Amino acid sequence: MKAQPHGSPRAILFDWDNTLVDNWPVISDSMNEVFSAFGMPQWTLAETKARTRASLRDSFPRLFGERAKEAGRIFSDHFASRHLAELREMPGAGALLRRLKASGIYLGIVSNKRGRFLRLEADHLGWTGHFAKLVGAADAPEDKPSVAPVEMALAGSGIARGPDVWFVGDADIDLECAIRAGCVPVLLRAEAPGATEFGHHRPSLHFAHCDALATRLLEAGVLPLPNL
Repeated sequence: MKAQPHGSPRAILFDWDNTLVDNWPVISDSMNEVFSAFGMPQWTLAETKARTRASLRDSFPRLFGERAKEAGRIFSDHFASRHLAELREMPGAGALLRRLKASGIYLGIVSNKRGRFLRLEADHLGWTGHFAKLVGAADAPEDKPSVAPVEMALAGSGIARGPDVWFVGDADIDLECAIRAGCVPVLLRAEAPGATEFGHHRPSLHFAHCDALATRLLEAGVLPLPNL
């Protein structure tokens, strides 16, 4: 059963790409580097955004079969050469995280980006200290939508996965992961969810941008009132 928000969350877990940061051009170019090497049709940026959900560990065997490890090396080498230089924060993300950190709420990341890239990017943005845990692909025994990375992100916090935890992301895999874990599924993206878009994995809350999420958290008492 999907958890519904009731009062203030004790913890917030965020997805990373397209939720807090924008790295899509590099991801798209890196995918096309693999397709080019394998003589496969390339994807547009829009196709990459629509088709890239699962981790490399889960998606590359389906895409590349027995050559999945080779494809992973090509992707990772290309991505590593550019991802920090072209990394951008989503509008309002840094300010939201600073306010949440100051509030004392427990914060974590659950991403399907490879863990070493995730942590390099958090360091690059100066955000590492905002989070108790940064869990990326291959850090846990299974990746999203498994509950394993959620459990890893909450380990040691004294907070169990459930309705006290909001899981904030931009994609269907984030909502599915949240619902599997019993957490409140929160959709953070400009477009409102379509009437039948997410099937059984509908969000409990939707916010068009980080500032809208901040306003709701202010109303819920998670964020303190600003100084006048």
